[in-house]
Amino acid sequence: MRKRDHNVLTNAASLLICGLLAGVVVAAAAFPAVAMSGLAAKAGAETFGALPKELTVARAPQITYLLASDGKTPLATMYDENRRDVDLKDIAPIMQKAIIAAEDHDFYKHNGVDLNGVARAFVNNQAGAQRQGASTLTMQYVRLAISYSATHPADVVAATEDTSARKLREMRYALQIDKELSKDEILRRYLNIAAFGNGAYGIYAASQVYFNKPPSKLDIQESAMLAGMVKAPTAFDPTTTAGYPEAVGRRDYVIDNMVQIGAITQQQADQAKQIKLKVAKKRTPNGCVATNTRSWGFFCDYFYRWWLQQETFGSTSYDRERRLKSGGYTITTSLDVQAQKGADKAVRNHLSEDSTAARMVAAIEPGSGRVRAIAVNRNFKLDDPDHPQNKISSDPKKAKKNIRGNRPNTVNPLITGGAGITGYQAGSTFKIFTLVAALEKGYPLSYTINAQHQFKSEYIIDSGNPAACPGTHFYCPVNAAKSMTGVHNMWSGFGASVNTFFVELQQRVGAENVVKAAEKLGITFRASNDASFAANKDAARQWGAFTLGVSQTTPLELANAYATLAADGKYCEPIPVQEIRGPDGEKLDIANPHCEQRISTEVARAAVDAARCPVGDRSSTSKCKNATAGNVRGIVNAPVAGKSGTTDGDKTSALVAMTKQYAVAGIEADPDWPQTNQRMRHNEVPWGINPAVYQTLRDAMKGKERINFTPPSGKIIEGDQRSIPGVKCESIDTAKSRLRGAGFEPVVASQKTPSECPEGTAAGTSPDGRTIKGGVVTIEVSAGGGQPGTGTGPVVPPPAGPTKPGRPRG
Repeated sequence: MRKRDHNVLTNAASLLICGLLAGVVVAAAAFPAVAMSGLAAKAGAETFGALPKELTVARAPQITYLLASDGKTPLATMYDENRRDVDLKDIAPIMQKAIIAAEDHDFYKHNGVDLNGVARAFVNNQAGAQRQGASTLTMQYVRLAISYSATHPADVVAATEDTSARKLREMRYALQIDKELSKDEILRRYLNIAAFGNGAYGIYAASQVYFNKPPSKLDIQESAMLAGMVKAPTAFDPTTTAGYPEAVGRRDYVIDNMVQIGAITQQQADQAKQIKLKVAKKRTPNGCVATNTRSWGFFCDYFYRWWLQQETFGSTSYDRERRLKSGGYTITTSLDVQAQKGADKAVRNHLSEDSTAARMVAAIEPGSGRVRAIAVNRNFKLDDPDHPQNKISSDPKKAKKNIRGNRPNTVNPLITGGAGITGYQAGSTFKIFTLVAALEKGYPLSYTINAQHQFKSEYIIDSGNPAACPGTHFYCPVNAAKSMTGVHNMWSGFGASVNTFFVELQQRVGAENVVKAAEKLGITFRASNDASFAANKDAARQWGAFTLGVSQTTPLELANAYATLAADGKYCEPIPVQEIRGPDGEKLDIANPHCEQRISTEVARAAVDAARCPVGDRSSTSKCKNATAGNVRGIVNAPVAGKSGTTDGDKTSALVAMTKQYAVAGIEADPDWPQTNQRMRHNEVPWGINPAVYQTLRDAMKGKERINFTPPSGKIIEGDQRSIPGVKCESIDTAKSRLRGAGFEPVVASQKTPSECPEGTAAGTSPDGRTIKGGVVTIEVSAGGGQPGTGTGPVVPPPAGPTKPGRPRG
C-alpha cells in the first residue's frame, strides 16, 4: 500500500472541521432546535477527537473454486457471498469512472471526507428536503469494512445503524484510511466489497452474474448499470419486472453523471442510453447440488465431507465450513475428467436412475490415494418434499409407512460411506485379505489345500444357522460348484474363488490375523456388529465367514485396499485433492498424499500375482487355471489384477479390477434394503456390475502407458521346497507314513492309475520330485496292468477355530 503525502496543517484542519460539522449535522438530524448551539459543536468535536484512529480490516468473504485434476475444468463453486477480489488493472477504467460518477464526484479531490458534502447535507436536511448523507466512497468502504471485520452481531448493527456515533466513526476512519492508502487502492477495495444484488458481491461476481463477462470487458452502459445498483441493489434489480425500469432509469442517471465528471462525452452518453439493457441473470451455482456436470455431485460431496474432517481449517465443523465457503480457495481436486466420464457412462449403461439396483463405482490411484472417480446411477439431488420424485422404499417395512427411498435422487454418500451409510457386503473380494495374511505368515503362493465341496470348520456358530453342518454348531461352508473340489494352490484357489480353500486357509492362518490384514489395507468396519467383531480378538478369532465377504464395506474402501497392493504395499489415505491455494495464491500442504508402508513389498507383489488369475491375466510366475471374470484383461488391454464377489442369494455383486495407475471397485446393491429380493448380477446381463467396472477402467486407461506389475520372487512363490520320498509300489499305508514323516500331507487319489506296480499299491505321487514343505502330495493308486501312469490328487488340512454366520458365495 502506498502512503499518500498530506499537509499536516490541512489534515489537522480537516479533523477539526469534520468534528464540528459532524456534531452539527448529526445534531441537526436528531435535535433540529439545538443544531446550531455551541454545545452541539463542542460535543461533536470532543467525541470525534476521542475516536480510535486505526481500522482493522478483515478480508471480505471470497468464493471458493473447485477444479478437476487438470487444473482448468470447473467442478463447482462454494460460497456464503459470491465474491472474488480482483486488481484494479482487471477492472475496466470506464467501470472505475462510473462508480465515482454514481457515488462520489470529488473522490480524487477530498481527504476521505467531503467537507462541502457534509455542509451541503446539513443545509439540505435543515430545509426539510429529501435527506442526504454526504458519505464518500471512502466512508462507504469504511462502513462495509467494519461490518466484515465484526466478530459479534452487535458490531454489524453498530456499523450500519443511522446514528451520530456511526457517522463520526466513519469520518474518523475515512480520514485515516485516506492517509494510509492510495486513492486507487481505496477504489479497488470498494469495488471488491460492495454488494450488487442477486448474490453478487464485488465487481467480479457482479459482471459475471449480470453480463457473463469479466469486469475488464465491461462497456459504458454495463458499467453505469452496475455502478447504479450499489445504492439499492433490490430496488434497482434489472432481473425483476418491477426493478427493470428502475435499473434503466438509474443507469441513465449515472451515464449523465459520467458526462458531468468528464468520463465520457455527451455523444457517448446518448449512444449508451439508446442501448437496450440486457442482463444474463446467471446466478453463480453454489455447492455440490449445482456442480457444472450434474453427475459429479457425488465426488463433490465426498470432497466436502473430507474438508469438514480436516482440523487444519478450524477446530469445529462449523468453522471449517465457513472457511471453505468464504476463504477464496482455488482447489484442484483429484477428479480425473476422463475416468469420471467413463464411470458415469458405465454405471448408467442399461440401468436407469430409478432402478432398485444401485451400481456404484470408485476409482483411486495406487501410490497416492487420490480419488479419481466416484459414480452411481443416481441423481445427486435433494428430493423435493412438496413434489417428490423418489420411489417408495424397497424395504417392505418402510414401504408400509410410505417412506421414500434413495432413487432416483439422493445426497447420501452411497459410494464413500458416512451419514448412516455403512456399506455393503462385497463377497469373495475379501478373500484377498486371507491371501495377504497367509503370505505374511510364511505360506507361499504354491501352498496347497485339498478343497472339498463342503468344509467342516472349527468355527462355532448357531446350530440353527443354515451354514452349520447338520446336527452340529460348526460352520460348514460349501463351494459355488462341485467342480471346484480338489487340490488348489493360492493361484487356482483365488482364480476359481474356492470358498472351502479360503475358509480352511483362514482357519490355519487365524481369522483375527485376516481381519487385521483387512484393517491394514484400509477396511474400517462402519457397521456396529462388524466393528464389535473386529475390535474383540476372541470374537474375530471366531469370524469364519469373514473371508467370504460378510463384512460391509464401500466401493471406495475396497478400491483403496487393492490399490495398496498395486502400490507394492504402500497404503495411502484416500484424498480428493491435488492442490489447495489460498486467496493470495499460497500453496497449502494439506493436499499432499499421506502414505505409509503397511504390507511388505514381496507380500503385496505375491498377492497381486494371485489376483491376476480371476481377471484373465498372468505373470511369468503365475500358475493360473481359472478365472471368474476372465474377459477383463482383454477389454482393458493392459496388465490387470482383481477379484469378483457375490453374496448368498446374489443380494450384492462386486468386482475389483486394477492396473498400476487405477484401482476400480464396483458394488451393485440395494441401498434401501440390504435383504433385497432382487438378484444382483455380474457379466450375465448388461446391467451387471462387471461391465461397469471394466468399462470404467478401460476408459480411464485410454492413452495411458501399459505398465506391468512386478512379479514376486524368492521363497514367497514356491516356499521351502523339499524332496518327496519315492513310494512307488509300496502299500498305501506305508506311502502315507513315509510322506508324513518327510513333512508332507498325503492324500489318496480317488481314481486308480494304470501302472507296473501291483494293483492297490502306490503307483507314484503327484507332484513327484520336490514340493513345498507341508504341502499336499497325492498318492496315485495303481490299477495294475503293467503300464506306468500318472495321476492327480486332492488335499486336506488341519482346522483351527469358529465364526459368525456368513454367505458362502464367490
